[in-house]
Order: sequence, then structure tokens, then C-alpha cells
Amino acid sequence: MKLHRFVVLFLVILCTQSCAGDNRNPKRTDSIAKDTVIATSAASPDSFPIGKLIDTVPCTGNATQSYALYIPAVQNKTPLPIVYFFDPHASGSLPLRKYQQLANSYGFILVGSNNSKNGNSWDQAEATWQALSADTRRRLNIDPQRIYTAGFSGGAKVAGYVALQHPEIKGVIANSAGLPDGAPADNYGFSFTAIAGEGDMNMTELVAINAAFDKTSTPHRILLFNGKHEWAPEATMNEAFTGFQFDAMRNKGLPVNEALINSFTGSSKNAVEKSNKENKLVQAVAQCTLAINLLKGISNESSWFEQQSAAITSKPAYQHQLQAKQQLLEKEQQIKSQYMQQFQQGDMNYWTKTIDDLQAKAKAQTADGAMYQRLLAYLSLAFYSYSNQLIKNNQNEPAQYFVNLYKMADPTNSEAWYFSAILQARKNEVKGAENDLLKAVACGFNEKERLRSQPEFHSVGINFSRIEKAIK
Repeated sequence: MKLHRFVVLFLVILCTQSCAGDNRNPKRTDSIAKDTVIATSAASPDSFPIGKLIDTVPCTGNATQSYALYIPAVQNKTPLPIVYFFDPHASGSLPLRKYQQLANSYGFILVGSNNSKNGNSWDQAEATWQALSADTRRRLNIDPQRIYTAGFSGGAKVAGYVALQHPEIKGVIANSAGLPDGAPADNYGFSFTAIAGEGDMNMTELVAINAAFDKTSTPHRILLFNGKHEWAPEATMNEAFTGFQFDAMRNKGLPVNEALINSFTGSSKNAVEKSNKENKLVQAVAQCTLAINLLKGISNESSWFEQQSAAITSKPAYQHQLQAKQQLLEKEQQIKSQYMQQFQQGDMNYWTKTIDDLQAKAKAQTADGAMYQRLLAYLSLAFYSYSNQLIKNNQNEPAQYFVNLYKMADPTNSEAWYFSAILQARKNEVKGAENDLLKAVACGFNEKERLRSQPEFHSVGINFSRIEKAIK
């Protein structure tokens, strides 16, 4: 397979995390934002059950749009803060189920779009937001000064897009992806919380964005966790929600909560002291930086973390560890460059050996192990991009090659098995296609509408009821 045939294909890798199909710069513009400030509805809110997750609430003004809803189990009639979640696979209930206890703790309404997904254009993202915003504003008791967005992967870019276009958004949680393509780190009216697993292929992107925000007035922070490309664990999202609370206190939108401040300060001091004792000095400084960021302007305790940070960064051991971290990131980029060449030149033996080696090394609970996790995720994304484009172009033979690599690099990814099922169907291998679809379901595939609309499956007579029965 010659290089020129795939130049355009590889560019797809760079934009896969975006939900958009157009090239507009989604940076906030006054012409879009001026008419979107939310006003409190004069009508009485609808009566939804509290403390109960509702998977589907159809929008009354647009029946094609719906959302999952969780209203916290709090006994008061005051307007509540709200977080709108965007999952890359339109699974609105997934993040709500994961974070509903945090909603109870902080008194946040959670809403998850059932329409927002990877592949949508920015116009579609805007239509989804308009439907969600209008419906929830009319039917829920929302605090108009405390509206937030959050998203994972391509959904993180949607969350950023909404904040860029609509000034009522006070904070963004960008889990595993940064701002929409073309949007710079700038002076914004919302806070930006970047979250990534240390094994996430987008971690380096988020680290770079966080550093770029250092040169702006935008409140920002970065939270890293021990994990891969996934929704953050509850403990990490708890820190992000704490950030929203502290932002509101700093902006006089919420009374200062000394109990929450003391709890955060105590746990942060313990974390810094533990990292220091274990000689994880770069980690200790990162913990100090987060605490300073969150406490500044609401507590004098920020000075303790400033002193600790200054003391640690003056140590030669810290400089050595920081240099080692930077060298590891440089090594990662060099390996990626080698892979780019091998996408055109490598054969199955090369990739089999490479993937086996990465999977073995990724098991290590070290910084190197996390790097190998990121490289595996990078290959998964690359193989997805090649496979997707080749399947769309009906280039079945090269598509099969990359789909096989995709399954090898990321065997628990439902999309790899779905692609494999399409190619099986194109070869009239009905049993093979159904088996691959069942594997996709076992890995989390649940898109019944997509399944039923796939032309290859209709042409060979796939037993849809058998597949759908396996979907939970």
C-alpha cells in the first residue's frame, strides 16, 4: 500500500476526537452568544422524581432530542446548579449513573444528551444544545448563574464548543480531549478543568493545553488519574466538582463553605506529604499547584502549598525527576514518528511483535508503563481511522488488514468487532458477522438503530433479534 494513498487517511487521526464534520473555528463569537443568556422561567418546573435516574426525557419542543436526567436527593426548593454531559456515543445515562452520588453531595442536577455523539457536525451540536437548554430551562429549577458542561473524548470538545458559543456556561470539564480544533487557549469567561488518565493517548494534549492556559486569565486546572481513555473515576470527578464549588465561592455566587475548604485542604496536605515522603516530587508539586489554584481567593491555606511547592522545586532531585519526565514524553513522540512510517511499510509480523511488546510493557505500574498504555491507545485510534475510511471507500482488502490490527491492539473495543462484522457480511459470512456483532455487544456496543440501518447486515439477512437480545 503506497504512501500517497493514505496521506489523507492519516490526517483523520488528528481530528477523530472532534465531533465536527466542518472546519469552522468554534471560538466564541458575539453574534452567536448575545441571544443565549438564560433567564429564569416564570413557569413552574415540571415534577420529576428526585434521587432517581431517568434514562430518557424527550424534549417537548423537539421530539428527536432527548436526555437522561438525575435530580439530586436534596430537600430544598432553591434553584440548583446543573451539569450537562456529552458522551461520544450518545449514552446520556452513562456519566449520570457514574456520578449521581456526587450530584447528591453537591446538589447538582445532571443532564446527559442522548443525541450528541462523535461524527456530528457543529451545527448538530448546536441544535442539540438549543434543545437541551430550552427544555431544561423550562422544566427544571436551574440556577442560571451556575451552568456547566462536561464531556468525554469527542464529547469534551462538544462541552468546550458550547462554552465557547454561550456565555452562560461558567465551567467546562474536558475529560480525555481538549478544546475544539482551532480554538486556542485564551481569556474566557468559564473555568477549564482538563482530566486524563495517565494511559490516555490524549494526556499529552491536555498537559499542553493546561500549560497554554497558564498565559491567560482563564481559571484552569488539570487532573490526572491512574487509567486509560475513559470517563474519570468518581474520586477524580469529585475534585472537578469541588473546583466548580470553589469557583462559585470565589465569584460570590455561593457562600464560603469552610467545611468543604477544610476537607479539601486536609486531604490535599496529606497527599502532598505522602508524595514527598515517597520521593514523587513532580507529583507533589502538581498537587500543590492544584490546591493553590482552587484555594486562592477563598482561603489563606493556599500559602502553605506555595511554600511547599517552592521548597520542593528547589531540590536537585525534583529537577532530575522533571527532566526524566520530559525525556519520556520526547521518547513517546519519537516512537509515534516511527509508527507513522510503519503504517505504510510495516507488515503483520512487525505489528504483531510491536503490539505484543506494548501490551506486556503497559502492565508495569510505572511512568514507562503509562507511556506504553498511551502508545497502545494511539495505535488503536490510528487503526480505527484507517479502518473506518477504507470501509467507507469499499476497499475491503486493505480494510481487513487494518481491522485485524485494530482488534489485536484493542480487543475490548466494540468498534473493532463492529467493523469486522461489516467485512464478514461483505464476504457473505453470515455466521462470522453475527459472531463478531455479539463480540461487539459484549464489549459495550448498544446502538440498535445503527445496527438495523447498516446495509451490509440487511443484504445477508443478519438475525437482528439475536443480536439485540444480547444488548443489555
